[in-house]
Amino acid sequence: MLIITGAMGAGETAVLGEASDILARRLIVHAAIDMDALGLAHIPSAALNDGVLYDNRRSICGNYAALGVQRFVVARAIEDDAQLKLCRGIIPAANTVVCRLAATIKTMRRRVEMRELGIRQPEYVARVEELNSILDRARLEDFTVANENRPLTDVALEVLVKAGWISV
Repeated sequence: MLIITGAMGAGETAVLGEASDILARRLIVHAAIDMDALGLAHIPSAALNDGVLYDNRRSICGNYAALGVQRFVVARAIEDDAQLKLCRGIIPAANTVVCRLAATIKTMRRRVEMRELGIRQPEYVARVEELNSILDRARLEDFTVANENRPLTDVALEVLVKAGWISV
């Protein structure tokens, strides 16, 4: 399993999509899952929301595994060791690699401002620096890839190469 993590605006979803396209072009069987998309809901408890998110992921991964998929690329900001262990427990992968995408706070804020146009935009923009600090302290990544001022395809290729999934 390859987990692509980063603060909001670092480009996890974009790199996930591009990495999936690269793998598909090379006929490498895989599933690409954006964890944030699995948790878009408002239920009474934030803890329950996280539980539902991981239950959704477990179900989706089981469906893919039943079809023979053994490689999973996941986009998710992994904030602590408990979340990482939970991710590892859901997908019985022989090897898990965590890649952190990096960009400047200014760039990530700008990306979030452009992407999030709704009522929660100020919260999301404020969360950029907070989440970046959390990830800095957690240091869960195996490697970091810069995602700023370079083509998306180059970023995704570097992620896949460093993860050991492809060679150039």
